[in-house]
Amino acid sequence: MKQILTLVATIAVAFGATAQEVRFEEFFFDRSMRFDYYHSGNSQTEQIFFDELKEEPYWGGSKRSLIDTTDLGNHLFRIVDAASGRVIYSRGFCSLFNEWQKTPEAYRVNRSYPESVIFPYPKKACRIEFYSRDAKGRFAEVYKQDIAPDSYWVERFAPRYEAFDVAYHGAHANRVDIVLLPEGYSEGERAKFEEACRYFAESMFSFAPYDKLKPMINIRAVWAPSRESGVTIPGEGVWRETACDANFYTFDSERYQTVSDQQRLRDMAGHVPYDYIYVLSNTQKYGGGGIFNFYGISAAHNPGFTGKVYIHEFGHLLLGLGDEYVGNTAYDETMYDTKIEPWEPNVTSLVDFDKKQIWKSLLGANTPVPTPTTEAYRDKVGVYEGAGYIPKGLYRPMQNCLMNSFRGVEDFCPVCQKAIEEYILWLCE
Repeated sequence: MKQILTLVATIAVAFGATAQEVRFEEFFFDRSMRFDYYHSGNSQTEQIFFDELKEEPYWGGSKRSLIDTTDLGNHLFRIVDAASGRVIYSRGFCSLFNEWQKTPEAYRVNRSYPESVIFPYPKKACRIEFYSRDAKGRFAEVYKQDIAPDSYWVERFAPRYEAFDVAYHGAHANRVDIVLLPEGYSEGERAKFEEACRYFAESMFSFAPYDKLKPMINIRAVWAPSRESGVTIPGEGVWRETACDANFYTFDSERYQTVSDQQRLRDMAGHVPYDYIYVLSNTQKYGGGGIFNFYGISAAHNPGFTGKVYIHEFGHLLLGLGDEYVGNTAYDETMYDTKIEPWEPNVTSLVDFDKKQIWKSLLGANTPVPTPTTEAYRDKVGVYEGAGYIPKGLYRPMQNCLMNSFRGVEDFCPVCQKAIEEYILWLCE
């Protein structure tokens, strides 16, 4: 534990060097405020429409790492103190709406997705500001709104479900807190869900770097039974009435399982302190999805790769690790612009590779950039072409990694491991 605390201090300096420290007790109560909204538009437009404010009983995040200096995510929101104009909280994130904008459908129709963000409950009047990356990869303001924390229109939390601990290691203010939610488990399948929760924890703590960071991670679960057992698979004509209303075939990708209504997940997650939401899906069908600072979901009963899928999708959810494989859907080539540097820690276009400090620090002095995909470099950190779904113009750190393939791979590459470790330690400051 002493070694972990020393690493926390080191990482805090690295991540917080440009952020003015905000004293939690000065600006916030020890509970959460939730801002619900609709994320709307098409391939060329983006709008945010306010829905409502809600109070949640716990603040699961850090009380020190309040300002996000990581530059991760396709979106960013900030909470600004009204009296001083000072930014008192910020976080990067991604959204299902942003992914949808890259699909062929987004060029033909408008759509709207229910979304929300949470932050410590403000003591005084403040403002929320939303930003999204523009064509040059820079954050541009999309929306802002004043918030009156003492308004009687802030909906109070009403508990509906039972929660239980899966792996508890200490106070949530200094831990990464994961909440597991059940999808497609009927009233009589609680034992099956509880076993799936235990397997999630066992899987996580069997992979590096989570194995050595186990004391910094709490896992809890909320029991919210579904009216029907199983999951919705539209491409097979299977529809189920379930707690999370998830579905496969998202954006016509057969294995991509998502939840369109993220607010529904927040309603369940709020029963415990949490940083990250992960949905366990009652199916053997291979697939899932993970969206940075949004949610993760995957099959809990796939006979071959359940544990590895958990870890892969949680990599997306935790800090936005990019997919390193090539090809998946018909719109792959629109997901990245190779003329700008991706923000993901493990994908580069080499436009500004200097931003990948962790990656660069692990490169051998004599390793060529780009690096040939040959036997001589099989187990070495390099810069290998083929990543982010496309074969040319994007590069990955290793020839193989859990963000690339599951077959014959038992862990993340050193770059992904180090990025995960540094991010978790920063969150736990």
